[in-house]
Amino acid sequence: MRSFGCSANTADSEVISGCLSQAGFDLTDSEEDADVVVFNSCAVKGPTENRVIDALKRIPSAKKVVVAGCLPLISFERLLREVRFDAAVGAAVGEGIVDVVQRVLLGEKVVELNKDLLSMPKLDLPRVQTNPVVSVVPVNYGCLGSCAYCCVVHARGHLRSYEVRDVTERVNRDVAGGAREIWITSQDTGCYGKEIGTNLAVLLKAVAAVEGDFRVRVGMMTSNMIVPFLDELIDAFRSEKIFKFVHLPVQSGDDEVLRGMRRFYTAQEFKDTVAALRAAFPLLTLSTDVICGFPGETAEAFDSTLQLIREVQPDIVNVSKFFARPKTAAWDMRNEAIEKAEIKHRSAQAADLARKVSLERNQRWLGWSGEILVDEKGKVAGSWVGRNFAYKPIVLKSGENLMGKRLYVKVMKVFSTHLEGSLE
Repeated sequence: MRSFGCSANTADSEVISGCLSQAGFDLTDSEEDADVVVFNSCAVKGPTENRVIDALKRIPSAKKVVVAGCLPLISFERLLREVRFDAAVGAAVGEGIVDVVQRVLLGEKVVELNKDLLSMPKLDLPRVQTNPVVSVVPVNYGCLGSCAYCCVVHARGHLRSYEVRDVTERVNRDVAGGAREIWITSQDTGCYGKEIGTNLAVLLKAVAAVEGDFRVRVGMMTSNMIVPFLDELIDAFRSEKIFKFVHLPVQSGDDEVLRGMRRFYTAQEFKDTVAALRAAFPLLTLSTDVICGFPGETAEAFDSTLQLIREVQPDIVNVSKFFARPKTAAWDMRNEAIEKAEIKHRSAQAADLARKVSLERNQRWLGWSGEILVDEKGKVAGSWVGRNFAYKPIVLKSGENLMGKRLYVKVMKVFSTHLEGSLE
């Protein structure tokens, strides 16, 4: 089993593994030992799609190959042209993966790409957790956006939300099972519940009311989706159980580019939303995304994006180069395309500025003391990563197993990507 992409894909992969295990299949991380290799794929960006395709090409011909996830729905023609596979199925296949694998083992070629665009896997399906401390809980599939650059709607469909009760029951089970951190995830948590008469704020208040010692990280939300209930959302975030972390993509600081992207807010409206959040939570961690080189983005428009970063001072800026994706409106904007060299130059500028801003923002944490939850092994042997109330990653060094522990630390060093601490 190999998983690529976002936290929603991680949740889907955990269910795929859980359902196969419950059906009696032995799971292995070794492709050499496997009879069937399952790829839960991503194709949101060109480089990610290339990485998945390259990995698929390296699978030995003796192995059965199942390609699930977004790639078959976004670039099926390329999959047919370049890759040998035995099954191609869509995203969020859920318990259906068992039938697919069984049919593949009987020699059948399976292609089922449309059946999951209106359905959702049940939240009580078996799972194999990627991280024993973290429970990834999808709260809706699909979204209400029509972004000109985004191909994910073709793989995930339009908005379908779980009922508040179903989500809280899942959270209750996971906390009882030892989860200490809950990731509320979807393609856009900001549009959660709009088709069933509720919203994200209502959901978060219900989740925070679940008994137990845990914290909640809220996934990406679109600015214009949360404005109608922003005060209510801020009130929900006041719970000590909710990390003071917000992922609010802006994509561009230029209103004309935003209109071309079909992002239904202005740069000023984005700034106003951030200002309201920071007024309530001065130490909020703000993560945002920008795309460099969208068709028609002038030098002046790009400068507006840089100026927005300087003004807003996000803690994290995820910088992407524009890549035209199949089946999107931007795919046909060839006459406005910007040269690849210029896109590379702009993304390098934005990334450099983002690192400087992140370092400056992190300086305010130097000397901070407080509690963290250790939720990750560090990249270096003997290191661990914990998160404080603002979801700031704080690296510790210890020969002990600290996973899942609550510890008191003091921040001793700061970097653009993380903080470094010592035990108090």
